Amino acid sequence: SKDAFAFNAMLEFQRNQERYSLLRWGQTAFQNFNAVPPDTGIVHQVNLEYLARVIFADQSAGGAPVAYPDTVMGTDSHTTMINGLGVVGWGVGGIEAEACMLGQPISMLLPAVVGFKLTGKLPAGATATDLVLTVTQMLRKKGVVGKFVEFYGAGVKGLSLADRATIANMAPEYGATIGFFPIDEASLDYLRMSNRPPEVISLVEHYTKEQGLFLTANAADPVYSDTLELDLGKVVPSLAGPKRPQDRIDLPDVKKNFLSTLGEEQRMTTVGTDGTSYELRDGSVVIAAITSCTNTSNPSVMMAAGLLAKKAVERGLAVKPWVKTSLAPGSKVVMDYYQDAGLVPYLEQLGFHLVGYGCTTCIGNSGPLPEEVGGAVQKEKLVVAAVLSGNRNFEGRINPLVRANYLASPPLVVAYALAGSVDIDLTREPLGVGKDGKKVYLEDIWPTHAEVDAAVQKSVTGESFQRQYADVFKGDANWQGMNVPTGDAFGWDPDSTYIKKPPYFENMVDPATSVKDFSGMHVLAMLGDSVTTDHISPAGNIPADSPAGKYLVEHGVKPSDFNSYGARRGNHEVMVRGTLANIRLRNLLALGTEGGWT
Repeated sequence: SKDAFAFNAMLEFQRNQERYSLLRWGQTAFQNFNAVPPDTGIVHQVNLEYLARVIFADQSAGGAPVAYPDTVMGTDSHTTMINGLGVVGWGVGGIEAEACMLGQPISMLLPAVVGFKLTGKLPAGATATDLVLTVTQMLRKKGVVGKFVEFYGAGVKGLSLADRATIANMAPEYGATIGFFPIDEASLDYLRMSNRPPEVISLVEHYTKEQGLFLTANAADPVYSDTLELDLGKVVPSLAGPKRPQDRIDLPDVKKNFLSTLGEEQRMTTVGTDGTSYELRDGSVVIAAITSCTNTSNPSVMMAAGLLAKKAVERGLAVKPWVKTSLAPGSKVVMDYYQDAGLVPYLEQLGFHLVGYGCTTCIGNSGPLPEEVGGAVQKEKLVVAAVLSGNRNFEGRINPLVRANYLASPPLVVAYALAGSVDIDLTREPLGVGKDGKKVYLEDIWPTHAEVDAAVQKSVTGESFQRQYADVFKGDANWQGMNVPTGDAFGWDPDSTYIKKPPYFENMVDPATSVKDFSGMHVLAMLGDSVTTDHISPAGNIPADSPAGKYLVEHGVKPSDFNSYGARRGNHEVMVRGTLANIRLRNLLALGTEGGWT
């Protein structure tokens, strides 16, 4: 709705007061520590658009200036997005990141480096999202776990910096430690466009050229441990799903994919609300979310979504009433260029109102389905679908009631919201009937490359980046008006349900003199393939009847204030109860069960 962003921002401060208080305290207690306030953007997109310097310059101990490459260790696996700008960085565990913050090095084995050669250019109709889903499928098949991947070849030159960032972002999905693009003219152009200071851009250019790190048109191909190749001209519109990001599907095959996954006759039921009724069935799209830094950092796919929405409205199409829609960009710059391009009214008319600047649905914070929809899904055991522009679609992650989840480009998210079902071939079947009574097909409203490029050139400007990042650390009235703790040590609150002092370091002994012999231990879970951190330690919804939910209720927290596992990670009592708590987990020791059973 129109007021969704303001309402969600208020809720966020209410629910996360303690966590934000810890960060505000940290700004006073530590030197060289800044916090980007909430309701500003997704960490990786803010890093790409503003924070990353690419090359640092500091005074050495002797007083002479020293230049060195920017690197980043992040506590989220999609830290790799910055690899698109030529910055080496990847996701690590919280303990490793904290060690880095306190000055400790990261140790690692020298990795194998796989070269991924790109040739040709993307055809009409194909987007950067289609490309990254293709790359993910190819690299998963290749096997690059624990390896670095570097993209090279003539095709790289034709990719915008934002396209490169989209590909780099999904390194965790294709299994690599990083997916790296070298620095070249496109990198410098992006730094200029995003309003980086001239002296920063000059340092990046001169340092990288002097060090042999700047990619030129006549550069020889590097030597890699192994290589593979993709002709960009063969990339086609795609989705990935229904439960793994590497399971890419050509757009015409999505209907067939869903029906084969369903494996039984489609069920349907009639749902009534506000005096109207509609059919809800297996395959109905109940969530359509433009979300995640993977795609919202890319003006081309975002502009394509806005232009498609405009054409849909002009033809008289509407989103189906059972679809929960949302727009959650990774930075405020996106809404700036949407406003400038005049696309916001069309997106809002289709229900894509701004709900926040954050990960939202991509990390499981979709919120509940409307009561009548959720009730029908549970009662009839329907297999309903979500279509989102995110990077992960593992079972149980997006929404506990949604079993089929498909990753797609932002314009395809809008298209599926109009269609209302994944049980449709969008290349042959109509999205709906226009105001002139004629059937409207996807090809009728799909924007051309020229239309998208013209909109990006006109509306994505350095002034927007300058305006939105001028006071990025200042925050709004909620952030500025907080009660900030003081002192060199954080004051633990024993009654807190968010931040508790963990007991694991109390009574710690020297392991060299006192090693416990762990014997007779039992297996808790034996799991199959494709087990991820989402299964071991979920980030999303906390069910009221789960061990973590019961703990929170016992400590006076209402289910409406549970927040998420991700938000509660500062409380070990919640997280030990959330271990292996993914509601779709299948433990091979407890056959016939689903969820956190042992």
